[in-house]
Amino acid sequence: MNYIIRNISVVNEGTTTVQDVYIQDGRIAKIAPQLNVSGQYTEINGEGKHLLPGVIDDQVHFREPGLTHKATIYTEARAAVAGGTTSFMEMPNTQPAALTQELLEDKYNIAAQHSLANYSFFMGVANDNVEEVLKTNARKDRICGVKIFMGSSTGNMLVDNYITLEQIFSGSELLIATHCEDEKIIKANLEKYKQEVGAENLTVDYHPIIRNEEACFESSLAAIQFAKKFNSRLHILHISTEKELQLFSNMLPLEEKRITAEVCVHHLHFSADDYPWRGNLIKCNPAIKAVHNKHALWKALLDDRLDIIATDHAPHTWEEKHQPYLQAPSGVPLVQHSLLLMLEHASLGNITLEKVVEKMCHAPAVCFQIKDRGYLREGYFADCVIVDLQQATTVDKQNIYYKCGWSPFEEHTFPAAVTHTFVNGHLAYENGRFNEAERGQRLLFNR
Repeated sequence: MNYIIRNISVVNEGTTTVQDVYIQDGRIAKIAPQLNVSGQYTEINGEGKHLLPGVIDDQVHFREPGLTHKATIYTEARAAVAGGTTSFMEMPNTQPAALTQELLEDKYNIAAQHSLANYSFFMGVANDNVEEVLKTNARKDRICGVKIFMGSSTGNMLVDNYITLEQIFSGSELLIATHCEDEKIIKANLEKYKQEVGAENLTVDYHPIIRNEEACFESSLAAIQFAKKFNSRLHILHISTEKELQLFSNMLPLEEKRITAEVCVHHLHFSADDYPWRGNLIKCNPAIKAVHNKHALWKALLDDRLDIIATDHAPHTWEEKHQPYLQAPSGVPLVQHSLLLMLEHASLGNITLEKVVEKMCHAPAVCFQIKDRGYLREGYFADCVIVDLQQATTVDKQNIYYKCGWSPFEEHTFPAAVTHTFVNGHLAYENGRFNEAERGQRLLFNR
C-alpha cells in the first residue's frame, strides 16, 4: 500500500520543516511542501504532528533461542515497533549462544519468520571460537558486527584471554562491539563487601560500588588500546561513568571515527538515588551509578563524545527480578519506551528534537554503515514514525507489549505518543493496533 502523509513536521538531518511525504512500494518516493501524485494511495493528515526516521537500536537482548520464558523475537520486536523502533541489532548471549555461523543464522531465520521490525544479529566471541568469528568477514555486508563481553556474561562468553582478544582485534573486518567491565575488579569488590556486611545483607544499593567506575574504565581503556594497536573499528557499548568519557573524542565527524561509544537511556535517566524505590528493577550491567555520572553523560552526548543512544533492552520476569540482590538477574526492558523517554527529555529542554533523531536514527546508520536506512531521504526505505507531542502516554499493564509484562516506567506519563510506525513502508502500528501482515527485513550494510 502507498501513503501520502500531509502537512507534517519532518525532523531530519538537523532541521524541522513542514512537508508532504509520499511512501511508494516500501520506500520514500518524494518529500516536498505540496505533493500531487497519481495512482492509489492512503492519505494521512499529519498536521500538528512530527515525522521522524524509525529508531535504530544497536543493542537489545530478545532472549531467543533458549530463554523464551523471558522474551521472544516476536514479542520484543512488536514492542519495539509500538515504541517507534523499526530496526534492532540483537546480542549473541542466548542459549545456545551465537558462537558459530550456523547458530547465528538460526537467529536470522527466526526473525525472518516472526519479527515485525528490521533485524540484525551480532556474532558472539568466546575464548575458543576465533576461527569461527573470523568467517564473518566474508559476510560483512549482512552482519552488524561481532560482540565481545570483556566482563561477566552468561554461558561461555566472558572473553578474558589476551591472545583471543589480539586475534579478534587484528583479524576482524567488522565493527567490534564490546561490553567493558573488568571482571577481576568486580570479583574483588564483591568479596570485599561480602566479608564486610555478609552476603545475605547485600542489596542493590551496593551494585554501583561493586561494579564501579574503575571496573568500567580499566576495561574500556584495554579495549581502546587493542583497537589503536590494530586500527580496529571499535564500538564501546553502554558507557556509564564520567571517568570513561576522557577516552572519547569529538574531534572527527562520526563517519571518520574508528572508536565510537554508545550511551543507554537508563544511564541518562536514572541514578543511584533511584535504587531505594526502584530496587532490582533497575539492576543492570554496567550499573546505574552516582548522579554526577548521569550529568557527565548528558554533557558528552550533547558535545558528540558519545555517538549513539540505545537501550540494552534486557527483559527478565517479574519473579526473577524480585529475588534477593545476588540472585536477581541484571537487565531492564526498555525498547518500547526509549523514544518516548527521549521525547520527554526534549520537552524538558535537555536535548533538542533534532538531536534525538541524530543520536537514535542517523548515528546508528552511519556508525554501522546500514544501507538505505536511518534518514528520511528519497529512495530510502520508509522506516518512519509519527509522533504527537501534544498527546500523553501513560504506561500501564494493558499497553506494555514486552513478554515479561512490566516496565520501570509503569504508571509514568510521557508527554508524547507514538501514533504510527512504518516498517519498509508497511504501516505496522497505528494508535494501539498492529498490522502483522508483513515482516521486517534483514539489515544490509555498505561494507
